[in-house]
Amino acid sequence: MKLNFSKALSVAAIALFALFVAAAPARAQEEGALRVIDEVVAQVNTEVLTLSMVKKEMKNSVEGLKQQKKLTEQQAQDEVAKRQNEIIATLINEQVLLQKGKELGFAEDVERDVNKRMLEVAKDANIQTIEELERAMRAEGVVPAEVRQTLRSEIMKNYVLGSEVDRKVYFSVTNAEIKSYYEANKDKFRKPEMLTLSEIYLSAVGRDEAEVRARSEKLVAQARAAGADFGALAAVQSEREQNGVRVAPQTKGKVGAFAAAQISNQAVADAIKNLKVGGVSDPIKADDGFMILHVDERVAGGDAAFDENKVREAITFTRLDKEREAYLRKLRQEAYIELAAGYREGVLPLLKLESDTPAAAPATKKEDKKKDSGGNR
Repeated sequence: MKLNFSKALSVAAIALFALFVAAAPARAQEEGALRVIDEVVAQVNTEVLTLSMVKKEMKNSVEGLKQQKKLTEQQAQDEVAKRQNEIIATLINEQVLLQKGKELGFAEDVERDVNKRMLEVAKDANIQTIEELERAMRAEGVVPAEVRQTLRSEIMKNYVLGSEVDRKVYFSVTNAEIKSYYEANKDKFRKPEMLTLSEIYLSAVGRDEAEVRARSEKLVAQARAAGADFGALAAVQSEREQNGVRVAPQTKGKVGAFAAAQISNQAVADAIKNLKVGGVSDPIKADDGFMILHVDERVAGGDAAFDENKVREAITFTRLDKEREAYLRKLRQEAYIELAAGYREGVLPLLKLESDTPAAAPATKKEDKKKDSGGNR
C-alpha cells in the first residue's frame, strides 16, 4: 500500500528548519546572518537524511579504505568522493529497511540483541559490565551511543531481510530443484579437508624488515627443533594484538580451523599445502610483518554427501542478491522519497524507481525554479 504523505513536511520546509531554526542562537561573523549548520539531502517517509549523516558515512568509508587498501588520506577521500551518490542511495535503502523493521515490530528484539552484542564485546575485553565498557569506550574517544546506533541499524536490517526475503527464498526452493542442483554441483558438497593452525606473528611496523625476517627464520629453526613446544614459543614470541594487548599468552598462538580450499591468501595456502601435522612453515610475508604457521591438525576431506538443508542453503545463497534488491526496490517504490534538487540527478538512477511515478523522474528546470528543493513524489 502506498503511503499518503500529502500533509507531510516538504523537504524545503524541513531544510529551512534544519538550516536556520537550529542555528538561531548562533550568529554569523558578518552582519548577523544565520549560520548554516546542515543541509537536507532527502526525505524518506517521515525521516530526513542530512548532509552531516552522509559526510559521517563518507568519513567511515575513508577510514575503511585506508585500513583495507592501505591508501593515503587523500587517496581515500578522492575515492569516496566519487561514490557520494552511491552512499546516499545506500543510506536511503537503510532508512526504508529500518522503518520497515519498526513497522514489523522488531524494535524490542533488536534492542535485546544490541545489549547482547555489547556484553560479548565486554567479555572479550575482560570487562564485567556494559557500564564499565562504555566508560572504557569514552576513554578511547568512542561514543557508546554511536556504537549502539550502528549495531541497532545493522541488526534491524538483518532482521527485516532475514524475515521478509531470506526465509521466504529458503522455503520456496522445491524438492525437484534441490535434487537437480545437487546432481549438477556435487563438488560443492564434498567434505572439505580441514586444517587447524597456530601462528607466531612478528610485526615489521617501524622496524627494519630484514631484521624481522632474520628473527622469524631463527624462530622457525627453534620451532622445528626436536621436542619444541610451538604453543609455548608462540606465547612468548608472537606479537599479534587485539585492542592493543598481546593475545598469544592466552591463545598460545591458536588461530582456528579452516577448510583448506577456502584459504584465500595464496602465500599461506602454498606455505602449508604440504605440511604434515606438527609441521612448521617458512616465514610468510604479510602486509605488516611475518607469520610462521604450525599445523596442529589435518582432517581429510570426503566424498560428496547429500544433505537437503545444505543444498537448500546453497540454492538460497545464489538467489539472495537478486531477491534482496527486488525487495528493496519494492520498499522504495512504496515509500515517500523526496530528494533535494542538488542530489536528484545523481541519486535517482541508482534508486531504480519506476518511470511512470513522479518519484522516478527529476523535476523539469521550470519546476525547479518554483521550488526551494526538488521533489520526487
